[in-house]
Amino acid sequence: MGDTVLSQFTQAFEEEQKTSKRKLKVGLVGCGWIAESHIEVYKELEDVEVVAAADLIPGKAEAFMKKYGVEGVRFYPSHKEMIDAEHLDAVDICTYNCQHAGPAIYALDHGMNVLLEKPFTVTLDEAVEVCRAEKRSGKILSIGFQPRGDANMQMIKKIVESGALGKVYYIQTGGGRRRGIPNSTFIEKDTAGIGALGDIGCYSLDMVLNAVGYPKPLTVTGYKSAFFGTNPEYQYADRFHSAEENAKRFSVDDFAAGFIRLEGDIILDFRISWAMHMDTPGDTIILGTKAGLRIPSTDCWNGSVGGEMTLYHDLAGVQMQEKIPILKNKDKGLFYKKIRSFLDAILEGGKAPVPSSQILYNQAIIDGICRSAELGREIEIKIPEI
Repeated sequence: MGDTVLSQFTQAFEEEQKTSKRKLKVGLVGCGWIAESHIEVYKELEDVEVVAAADLIPGKAEAFMKKYGVEGVRFYPSHKEMIDAEHLDAVDICTYNCQHAGPAIYALDHGMNVLLEKPFTVTLDEAVEVCRAEKRSGKILSIGFQPRGDANMQMIKKIVESGALGKVYYIQTGGGRRRGIPNSTFIEKDTAGIGALGDIGCYSLDMVLNAVGYPKPLTVTGYKSAFFGTNPEYQYADRFHSAEENAKRFSVDDFAAGFIRLEGDIILDFRISWAMHMDTPGDTIILGTKAGLRIPSTDCWNGSVGGEMTLYHDLAGVQMQEKIPILKNKDKGLFYKKIRSFLDAILEGGKAPVPSSQILYNQAIIDGICRSAELGREIEIKIPEI
C-alpha cells in the first residue's frame, strides 16, 4: 500500500477517534447550594455529561436541573439507587456534611471515581473508612478544596518550599467573620455535624498545612463555643424560620480554636469564627529561622489572601520587609480548576489533585479539636492505619 493511501486511512481513523471519543459520565449526589457552582462548570465542559442526579428531597433534583437547563438527566431518590442503576465514571458528592462518608464509600466500592466536597467528613473515623474504600477500589478520590488552585495560595507553598523561611517552627492561622452565620443544614448537628470548623476552618488549615508539606498532627488542645448562633439577637430570620427558631436549631460551633503540635517540631495556633466581636482573629503568620511570612486575613474566608503578603527577614544585619504583590488567576475560576483537574486525573490515569492522604490529617485536627473541647484537656491524635 502506498504511503499516500496509508496516510489517508490513518487520518480518517484519527478523525473518527476524535469525533467518537466517549464523554465522561458523571452522577451528582445532592442538589443544594454548593452543587450550583459544580453544575455551572459541567455545563462548560464538552467532554463531560451529567447523566444522573440523586437527592433525598422529592423533586429537588428535577427542579435543580430544570433551573440550569440540563436535559437528559435520570433522577433517583438516593445515592445507592443511582449508583446501582448507572455506569458512571465519576460521582460528585455535594451533600451536607453528615452525608459525605456514606455515598463516597458506596461509590468507591462500586468502582467509581469520587469528587467529595469539603469538609472531608465530620469525624476522623469516617474519614478513615472513606480512605480504606479508596484503597480497596484503586479509584481516584479528590477532596473539594478549590483554594488550592489560587495563584496566591500556590505562592505561599513556593515560598516555604524555596527555603526562604528556613526551618518553620510556628504557624498562626484562622480567620472568619464578624457576622456570618449561615443557615439551612449548616447549623444543625444532625446534618452539619460541625460548624465553622468544617465550613471554613478546613480551608484555613489546608492553606498552611499544604504549604509546609502536611506534617502529621500529634497532639491538640481544642476549644469551641456557640454564643452567637444560639442567641436570637445575633441570628436572623429566613423564609422557613424565625430568628428565635434558628437560635433553637443551632447545635454546632460558631467559634473554635486549637493549639496543635505537628511532626517536625512545628506549633500550629489556629482559630476560626462565624461570629465574634472582632473583624478578624488575626492574620496568618508563618515563622521560620530565616524569615517570617505574614498573610493578611480576609473578611469572609473566600479562598484567597486578604492583601499583599509581607516577607520579613534580615539582610547584611539590616531588618528588611518585602511586599509580595497579589497575583491574578490567569484562567477560569477556582471551581472550574477543581473539577477540571479531577476529571483530567481520570482521563489521564493521574493522581487526585487534592489527595485524601493529606486531608485525612486536616480532618484529624478538626476531630481532635472537637474531642479535646468536650474533654477539656489536651489529647493525643491517633490516626489508624489505612
